[in-house]
Amino acid sequence: MTATANSMTVGDLVGKILGEGNPDFLKQALMTLVDQFMTVEVNQLVGAGKHEQADGRRNYRNGTRPRRWDTRVGTLELAIPKLRKGAYFPSFLEPRRRAEQAFVSIIQEAYVHGVSTRKVEDLVQAMGVESLSKSEVSRICQGLDEQVEAFRQRPLTRRYPYLWLDATHLKVREGGRVTSNAVVVAYALNDDGYRELVGVDAGCSESESFWLEFLRGLVARGLTGVQLVVSDAHAGLTKAIRTVFAGAAWQRCTVHFMRNVQAKVPKSAQAMVTAAVRTIFLQPDRASADAQLKHIADMLAPRYPDVSRMLRDAQEDVLAHFAFPALHRSKIRSTNLLERLNREIARRADVVGIFPNRAALLRLVTMVLVEQHDEWQAERRYLSLEALSPILQETFPSTLPHGAAAMLPETTAV
Repeated sequence: MTATANSMTVGDLVGKILGEGNPDFLKQALMTLVDQFMTVEVNQLVGAGKHEQADGRRNYRNGTRPRRWDTRVGTLELAIPKLRKGAYFPSFLEPRRRAEQAFVSIIQEAYVHGVSTRKVEDLVQAMGVESLSKSEVSRICQGLDEQVEAFRQRPLTRRYPYLWLDATHLKVREGGRVTSNAVVVAYALNDDGYRELVGVDAGCSESESFWLEFLRGLVARGLTGVQLVVSDAHAGLTKAIRTVFAGAAWQRCTVHFMRNVQAKVPKSAQAMVTAAVRTIFLQPDRASADAQLKHIADMLAPRYPDVSRMLRDAQEDVLAHFAFPALHRSKIRSTNLLERLNREIARRADVVGIFPNRAALLRLVTMVLVEQHDEWQAERRYLSLEALSPILQETFPSTLPHGAAAMLPETTAV
């Protein structure tokens, strides 16, 4: 006799629905459930329901942001609520799951191809994986690679006034030998005030041609409106910037510059020289910064002529950010955010050691970046719309001193 609805277990009911060819019912039911779940969580954070007047209100809703969620019943298009202050991330999602999948897939791939170290073998066994088939590894990696390519090739649909560029180096096994690959990362501030990771790639070296191809790829995907590019003074990179973003200003990363300065003085004097040079970047305007740079260069010339010369030669490069609004300057004079990302990438890569191939390298790095990109979208704006308005006006670039293109050096030294 057929079981009645009242006597059915949840498993029986699910099986009946799927047996009748109606998986959409589960998808719709799950969508309703997670919407209600997010509503409850947001109500608790805000201290009030939607459109509710409450004395204990602590925050306000501020629209939603889209997020895809892959489940066993299909991909759900979530509308995650945003808050005016702070960020909300649903507790049922796993923000780190994709990168950990990528990490596991790399270990598995190395294990299957026989290039793993004893450390990797021990880690694989600790996960309970005794043996792996190539078809299983291929299936796991294929799904991740589709996500990687979708992220790397997605259209860039906004204006991006600020662009940051940096690179790190990781080891890859290629052609029977271990080589160092340059992993280049680009993030930008969009015209809505949020940070976006807009590009990532890997190549044999940081040559001008490699950077040129990478930057042209960003433009081809829709990167536009760039007024300032922030990077270190790598010669190949600065030449590529000058070619692709000829109308933009270039800011030499002050953190990298300070490292270059420290390399020119004895360790015992580094703290004193660093403190003196930093006072240049704390000035209220360009005229004061120019005057302070001249003062510090003159002061250091007798004992540290190389540092004095570096300051004078790099004056336009390290002070370019003074042409932009005062509220922006501390955020646009260095690649500090990329430095932190590079440390996170290196932390993940250290466990792998040597990547079995470049595809495995890009798989892990891109997934780490996807996580960071998602978190940035959930956070508050990096710059408010009010703070951004001056540089979004078309007249602002014409106020750049000396001409924007002139801020890019003809020759640079690392």
